[in-house]
Amino acid sequence: MGLKGKLISEIEIKGCKDLFHEIFCEKPHHLPNIVPQTIQAVDLHEGDWGTVGSVVNWNYTIEGQEKVVKVVVDDINKEKRLVTFKAFEGHLIEEYKAFKATLHIENEGDNNLVIWTIEYEKQNEEIQEPFSYLQLATNLTKDVDTHHVNQ
Repeated sequence: MGLKGKLISEIEIKGCKDLFHEIFCEKPHHLPNIVPQTIQAVDLHEGDWGTVGSVVNWNYTIEGQEKVVKVVVDDINKEKRLVTFKAFEGHLIEEYKAFKATLHIENEGDNNLVIWTIEYEKQNEEIQEPFSYLQLATNLTKDVDTHHVNQ
């Protein structure tokens, strides 16, 4: 397998697609209240919530370990319900030269489909593909959707 790769996950949600996009784009700091077992803190370091170029620090748990990553909001498209985060500091950069996660919400008939795309470049061949991060995004999507549906 090469150093560069792309992983994609599609999850159907029952809740409001606009509210779901808003949480990840403009209000990710609400995630620790919604999914505290996964996201412990989301702090704005530069810029404003919901704007391209903003720098955000994420504290989260993956595979039982607490991790920290700093990302820049690389792209936002409200019409397409898309937001892209690019990691530039923290543990991910130790393993990956590049790591970008994109959330996109599409309509398929009456269904709303959340699509997570992770694009990465590993530091070397010994580094594993980031399947655990795709699973984290999938679980986070399901947990946030369940929270919204139950509100």
